[in-house]
Amino acid sequence: MQFYRSGLNKKMAIPLSISDNLYYITSNNRTHMQKICFLSTDNLEDFYVWDDLLIPHFAAKGYTVDVISWHAPDVDWSNYELVIVRSTWDYQDDPKAFTAVLARIEASATVLANPYALMQWNISKWYLQDLASDGVTIIPSRFYKGINTEEIALHFQEFASAEIVIKPLISANSDNTFRLTPESLVAQADTLNTVFNELDCMVQPFLKSIITDGEYSLFYFNGQYSHAIKKVPKQGDFRVQEEHGGQLYTITPDMEQMIAAKKVLAKLPEEALYARVDLVFNEQQWQLMEVELIEPSLYFNMDKHSPAKFVAASLDYLNK
Repeated sequence: MQFYRSGLNKKMAIPLSISDNLYYITSNNRTHMQKICFLSTDNLEDFYVWDDLLIPHFAAKGYTVDVISWHAPDVDWSNYELVIVRSTWDYQDDPKAFTAVLARIEASATVLANPYALMQWNISKWYLQDLASDGVTIIPSRFYKGINTEEIALHFQEFASAEIVIKPLISANSDNTFRLTPESLVAQADTLNTVFNELDCMVQPFLKSIITDGEYSLFYFNGQYSHAIKKVPKQGDFRVQEEHGGQLYTITPDMEQMIAAKKVLAKLPEEALYARVDLVFNEQQWQLMEVELIEPSLYFNMDKHSPAKFVAASLDYLNK
């Protein structure tokens, strides 16, 4: 078994040889130091992760960090002062098992961040309906408990859009996300009916601004703004993630973006240690694409001050 150390660019990741019954990486020099856990997964070989940038800052404050897969059995979570959910990037494959792990951590003598109830609310994109009902402007969206291609086809006219997007309500890394024209809908009908027949999903107009302008992410730690980036898909694609060739740029958000993001944070059902607010510009306003509260990449590599900010926020959160 190999485990790739969290925080390394995948092209630079060095496999760590560990025995089959050891599921976590242990920091050295524990003397008189308290322990924090980053909840991760078994294999991050195909992902970009930057959480190792936090470890020296935690060490400077007297904390060691273990990186533990959420699949690991028989972990005593009470050994940790704080468990921070980070790169659990396969949870969508078995959300029930994942939330059961979160519930066990929540029930132990540790602090779970983000809080279990908040992550349970955020795990399905049904939460966007809650936010929209509470006055947050989201991308025009329709939500379904299963759908077929005949019903999907109606959305071209409903949204007055030549292209639409359909995606599961529980997903990560653009898994099972389809950008459709009327022609490609027909061509992929069998696949779409198989995937979405009984799957909670959402349909949205495809926003050309994602290609021409990009998707904006604003990062907040303990409710305080940290940094922001713009993500632009590679030519010919619409997915902005690094794994799909997306390009990232550090940006300074304007006042309207900050107002939109703060409105989202104000509507969350609980306070969050970390939140990533994803915005796109549509219909002459900033609209919410997602608010990520479970395992978002926080792009610590894009802002040199963000690791120290996150560690300070984590310890403040822990000591509330």
